[in-house]
Amino acid sequence: MNNNKFDALKDDDSGDHDQNEENSAQKEGEKEKTEKDKPQSSAKRKTIVPGPGEHPLQYNYTFWYSRRTPGRPTSSQSYEQNIKQIGTFASVEQFWRFYSHMVRPGDLTGHSDFHLFKEGIKPMWEDEANKNGGKWIIRLRKGLASRCWENLILAMLGEQFMVGEEICGAVVSVRFQEDIISIWNKTASDQATTARIRDTLRRVLNLPPNTIMEYKTHTDSIKVLTSLSIQHLVRYHIWEFPRVSTT
Repeated sequence: MNNNKFDALKDDDSGDHDQNEENSAQKEGEKEKTEKDKPQSSAKRKTIVPGPGEHPLQYNYTFWYSRRTPGRPTSSQSYEQNIKQIGTFASVEQFWRFYSHMVRPGDLTGHSDFHLFKEGIKPMWEDEANKNGGKWIIRLRKGLASRCWENLILAMLGEQFMVGEEICGAVVSVRFQEDIISIWNKTASDQATTARIRDTLRRVLNLPPNTIMEYKTHTDSIKVLTSLSIQHLVRYHIWEFPRVSTT
């Protein structure tokens, strides 16, 4: 798969769907509602597959969105509750239907994140597919996030990284003074793979040679988060220490 497929299809799918597609979607919605109303014991998730004539991706992917209040301590549980699933797709056409209606990262405000991960992998360090991995991190000056995010996810969906099943997903994080883009992989200890991901990332984002890129394992990220959480608890006297008698 190459980027030409994406470029050719973007214009086709960036507008409104035609009437037949809307009617089809409406019927599908009514069908799903009917199925939900049936007293079935097992609520099976609908499998996402490419439609007739569509260009299948090698893997299914899911878009996620999260937003949080800066300065508030984050635990794994609160983070998981805060991430919202947007939808899953299996083809180039289905991807563009989601993407063409989503806000671009550069237009987001506050502490906001878009995540694009393989179906079945949550954008969390503790997920089984992520726990032994890490991520390449690039900090961007404001105004570059939208272009870099699009180039990154098109390269990921088009299998340009050439590292087998190592890629888990990608994240764009919008912050007040800078934006951060990252790509996650499964095996932090595989230096050859992480080096290939780094080099491909430089190429697809057309980064200047002096761009600073940081690789961080998820294990280290968890340690930093735990340390910050403890500092926050102590600073605001949330953590009760035993009183020591001076007599």
